[in-house]
Amino acid sequence: MKTNAQLVWTTQSRHAGESMPCGGGDIGLNVWVEKGDLLFYLSRSGTFDENNAMLKLGRVRVRVSGHPFDSKDFRQELHLQDGSVIVSGGGVKIVLWVDVFHPIVHVSMESRQPVQVSAAYESWRYEDHLITDAVECRANSYKVLQAFPITTYKDSVSFGQDGVVFYHRNRDDKEDIFDYTVRMEGMASVKDQLYNPIRHNTFGGVMVGKGMVAGANALGQYADTKYRAWEIKTVRPVRAQEITIGLHVAQTGTLEEWQRGLDALGGVEASKKKRALQGAQAQRQRSREWWQQFWNRSYIHINNKDTAVRAISRNYELFRYQLACNAFGEWPTKFNGGLFTFDPCYVDSSKHFSPDFRAWGGGTMTAQNQRLVYFPMLKNGDGEMLKGQFDFYLRMLHNASLRSWVYWNHGGACFTEQIENFGLPNVTEYQPKRPAGTDPGVEYNKWLEYEWETVFEFCLMMLEEQRYDGVSIQKYLPFMDSCLSFYDAHYHKFDVQGHYIFYPTSAAETYKITYNSTTVIAAMQTILQRLKSVAPAPKWDTMLAHLPPIPLGEYEGHTTILPAEKWERIQNRETPQLYPVFPWGIYGIGKPGLDTAINTYKYDPQSVTEWDYIGWKQYSIFAARLGLTADAAKLSLLKFKDGPHRFPTFWGPGFDWTPDHNWGGSAMIGVQEMLLQTDDRKIYLLPAWPKEWDVSFKLHAPYQTTVEAVVKGGKVISLKVTPAAREKDVIYPNRGGI
Repeated sequence: MKTNAQLVWTTQSRHAGESMPCGGGDIGLNVWVEKGDLLFYLSRSGTFDENNAMLKLGRVRVRVSGHPFDSKDFRQELHLQDGSVIVSGGGVKIVLWVDVFHPIVHVSMESRQPVQVSAAYESWRYEDHLITDAVECRANSYKVLQAFPITTYKDSVSFGQDGVVFYHRNRDDKEDIFDYTVRMEGMASVKDQLYNPIRHNTFGGVMVGKGMVAGANALGQYADTKYRAWEIKTVRPVRAQEITIGLHVAQTGTLEEWQRGLDALGGVEASKKKRALQGAQAQRQRSREWWQQFWNRSYIHINNKDTAVRAISRNYELFRYQLACNAFGEWPTKFNGGLFTFDPCYVDSSKHFSPDFRAWGGGTMTAQNQRLVYFPMLKNGDGEMLKGQFDFYLRMLHNASLRSWVYWNHGGACFTEQIENFGLPNVTEYQPKRPAGTDPGVEYNKWLEYEWETVFEFCLMMLEEQRYDGVSIQKYLPFMDSCLSFYDAHYHKFDVQGHYIFYPTSAAETYKITYNSTTVIAAMQTILQRLKSVAPAPKWDTMLAHLPPIPLGEYEGHTTILPAEKWERIQNRETPQLYPVFPWGIYGIGKPGLDTAINTYKYDPQSVTEWDYIGWKQYSIFAARLGLTADAAKLSLLKFKDGPHRFPTFWGPGFDWTPDHNWGGSAMIGVQEMLLQTDDRKIYLLPAWPKEWDVSFKLHAPYQTTVEAVVKGGKVISLKVTPAAREKDVIYPNRGGI
C-alpha cells in the first residue's frame, strides 16, 4: 500500500481545536482525548435545518474507569491505511472506525483489566436557541439578523431502544429559509414546481452499547456552549465493550418513515438486541479493503532532507483522507470546513457560538470555492467522489431554469456564484430591498452581480471525468446544454463581426460590469470545443462562431491577457485574467501564447498585487501550468506547511473557515500540475518540478491512464504507464520535449 500511513500523538489534547479527523462514507468525526475522556463530534452530509445551517449530530464522551489515558504510555493514532483512530494507554485500547458503506460509527474498547465504561451523548440543542448575534447568522442562509426571530429549534433526544435516540426534524408550521427566499426573490408563482431539500429534512441517530443501560441525564458546559448529556453505561466491569452509533438523514413525509429508516441500520439493530454485531467483522474488512484500494489509486512521496519539503507529501495524504471521508455523500464536501468543524472559539476567540457554527453558511455553496475542492480528484483517480458535487447541480437544474423563465422569459439555466442547495441565490446576497426597476434576476450585490459563468467549471469537471475515467457523459449533457443555452439566449445580440456582446457580465467577483469578460469567453470556448468532440451538434459550432476572442492588452510593452475588454471597477482579489491558464487550459506548456500568459502572471498589476498562497489563492497552480518552477515550489511549500491547529491540515480560516478545504484543494492541484500536465493525449512529466526534490508518484491522466514514476536528481529513472500503449504520449526532461 502506497501511504505513509500514520500520525501519532503521545499527549492528550487541550480542547476540540486539537482534534483529529476520522470518518468514512459520508460521516466525519473530530476525535480528541481531554482530561482522560475520549470525545468526538458527529457530522454527516445533508444535515440542513430550517435555516439551512449544517448542524452537527452531537458529541459523544466515552469514559473508562481508572483514568487509563492519563498514563505515560498514552497514544492517539490516525491509521490512514484503514481510516481508523486508535486511542490507547494504561492497558486500555479504543478503536474508532466508520463503516464506509453503512452510516454507522463503531467504538471498540478492550482492556487488560475489567473496567466500567460509559458513553454520553451530549447535545447543545436540548432547547430552542434564539440567534441574537449578527455574526452567528453567518452559519445559516439568512446571514444577517432579520425583522423576525431566527431560531435554531431543539432536537428530540431521549433514552429508548436500549440506548439514546436523537433527531432533528425540520418543522413545517412556520416559514423557513426556503419559503422566505422564494417569496423575497419573486419566485412564488412557481413555488410548487421548485425542488426543496429543506422541507421535512430529518437527521439524527441512535447510540447503543451491548449490555449497556441508561445512566445519568445531566447538564454541563463545553467551551462556550451548555449541553445536556444522556449516558449509557455498563452494569458491571468488562474487558471488552462495543458501542455503535447509527446516523440517518432523509426527507420523509412522516417521522415514522424516518424512524423505519433508522431501524433498518442492521449493525445498530444487532447491537440494540444485545447480540453480536451481525456482519460487523465482514463490514470492517470491506471498509478496510476500500481504504486500501483508495490509497493504491495514487500517491506522491517526496524524499528530501528538508522537513518542509517532506511535509508536502505527508499533508497531501492527510488532506486527501479528509476528502475521502465524504466519498459517498449525497451532498458535496463543503469548502468551509467539510465534516470537521469544531467550536468556533478555537478558530477565532471572539466567536462564542455553538459547534454548529461555520462562516459562509451550511447549505449555501460558493462555486469558486467548491471547484478547488473537487478538481484534484481527477488526477488522484478519485472520480467516484465527484458524484456528490455533480448531483448537487443536477438536482438544482430545474430551479435554475425556472429562474430564467420567471425573470427573463427565456430558456437556459442561470446558476449564480453563491447559491443555495435549492438553486436560488442566497437571499441576503440577492438583496430584496433594491431600487425600483432593478433587474429582478440579478443579485443587487457589488461582488456577485452578473457572475453566472462559474457553473462552467463543473461542466468542465463532468467532461474531464468522462475523459479520465471513460464514464458516460449522457446524463450531464442536458445540464451543460442548459448552461450554454442561457448565455446564448440572454446575450443574443451581436457586434458587427457577428460576435456575442457579453454585457454586462463579470470576471469572477473582481472585475465588474464587464464588456466581454475573459472568464465567460474562455469557459464557453473550452466547453463548446469539448462538446463538439464528445456530442457533436450544429448548435455548438454556431455558438463557437459567435464567441469573441479572448481580449489581449499591453502592460509596459508586454502583451498580456485582459480580464475583459472593458470593466467598470475592481471589487475583489481574484486574478481572472489567468483563468485561461487554469482552469481552462487555453494557455500553458506546449501551447501557443505561453509568453503572453507568463507576461500576465509577471506584469499585470492585479496579478502582481494579489500573488499569495492563503486560502483559495491559485498562484501555485498558475505558476506550475506556466512552467515557473521556482514560484510553484515556493508557493507549494507555503500552501502545504502545517496549519495553526494540532492536526496539520486543519488550515484556515483563510478567507473562509477552518478546516479550509479550498486551501487544501488548491494546494493539491498545484503539486499535481508540477508533476504532471496533460493536453488531450499528451502527458508532460515534471513540467515545474525542482530537480533537487526526489519523488515517487502515481497519478491519473486522461483516457483511463495511470502514470507511476520514480524521479531522482530531476531525471525519471523508472516509469510505468498503464496502459502501456500510452507511454509513447509521455514527454519528460531526460526524454526530450520540455
